[in-house]
Amino acid sequence: MSKVCDHTSVGMFVWREGKLLLIERKKFPPGFAVPAGHVDEDTSFEDAARRELKEEVGLDATSLELIHEGRHENPCRREDGTWHYWKVYKVEAIGELKRSESETKQAGWYPLEEIKKMEDKLEPIMQILFKELKLL
Repeated sequence: MSKVCDHTSVGMFVWREGKLLLIERKKFPPGFAVPAGHVDEDTSFEDAARRELKEEVGLDATSLELIHEGRHENPCRREDGTWHYWKVYKVEAIGELKRSESETKQAGWYPLEEIKKMEDKLEPIMQILFKELKLL
């Protein structure tokens, strides 16, 4: 039996030395994205953000600043996963980048100029979030 979508998601914008952390997803939906995921059984969006950041890229969040929230129509691989209520954070994090080999093809730090050139390779919801945050 497949997992049912909880319709809640978090995204983490982690900057270091003027570069943004992006992963290339191994699982649906395809494309480049900031670390992100479902809230699931976490007690809060903030707890989910910390968990997902650690799971996907091995970093520990030291601060979370909410920079966007709202409902977006975007599919996920879970049953009934056609929309999500997103909370997106600007995150300060410590640790060494260590990507999840089961969830990501690659992870790295990208300058905004390079991200703008690869807009068509961003996961569709990321294109929306980047535009709402006036990064594209």
